[in-house]
Amino acid sequence: MANLDRVILLRSELEARLLRVSLYATLIIAGFGILFGFLARSTAILFDGVFSLVDVAITGLTLLVARLVASQGNHRFQNGFWHLEPLVMALKSSALIFLVGYALLSSINSLLKGGYDPEFGIALLYAGFADLVAFCMWWWLKGQANRIDSALVRLDVKAWLISALITLALFLAFIAALAMKGTAAEHLIPYVDPAVLALLSLIILPLPFREARESLSEILLISPLDLDGQVRQVMGDFITRHGFLDYRSYVSKAGRARFIDVAVLMPAELRLAIAELDALRSEIGAAIGGEGADRRLTIQFTAGPPNF
Repeated sequence: MANLDRVILLRSELEARLLRVSLYATLIIAGFGILFGFLARSTAILFDGVFSLVDVAITGLTLLVARLVASQGNHRFQNGFWHLEPLVMALKSSALIFLVGYALLSSINSLLKGGYDPEFGIALLYAGFADLVAFCMWWWLKGQANRIDSALVRLDVKAWLISALITLALFLAFIAALAMKGTAAEHLIPYVDPAVLALLSLIILPLPFREARESLSEILLISPLDLDGQVRQVMGDFITRHGFLDYRSYVSKAGRARFIDVAVLMPAELRLAIAELDALRSEIGAAIGGEGADRRLTIQFTAGPPNF
């Protein structure tokens, strides 16, 4: 158990370092985005900078949560701080929904007013730099997240991918706008920046909605279907093999933590020693799998209280 706790602690420390690097990189992009957004008079770039700034705030909160999760709880939070992970995901998703929704409405308003003509040369400098950083961070963090199996880092990987796609679309759109100059399509140049922003908003908007739905299900303790099905299959085989009468199982998930409660109904006349019951518990735990600090498994054997 001591070795297992050490592994979890080392993983949490690595997770915190990764999130800290992501925080600094995001802060750099946010600052450049807001600065170049004003210099280029581009609402699309300004949106990208503000998007990154929101991500900085949430990543900082995520870093704090990672440290709390590594602490394994205290006398007031005896089950640990796993429940904070879906709360952070819900907060981030809500902030992104609001930000992307506002950007969509703003871009539509600009299109209706005839658009505007930003400085595409300055805009291209920002888009190229930001896209290079975003894709590098996405590629690097994706490999690290798979290595340490971190839901928090995977959430950050998704944010970097979104940021990379945003700036790539901006880069291509700005090149297209420059190519329109001196052609029959030159009158469309003022519509490029708000049109790209509107398109990006429509593409991005479903992503935070999906994250919000997943995190809300964990906050409300809705049983995950895959885990519930796995436990039911294990327990169905178990009571058939050992001749027990029935069972009840209750499962929930909060971040990386899985909470599994199982009650086994045994015949009233059956007498088993503690060592035998412990062996049966070990058998159930091994069949369910995923042993570790993030699996909270409770198994009781009962002769049938009224509320079974």
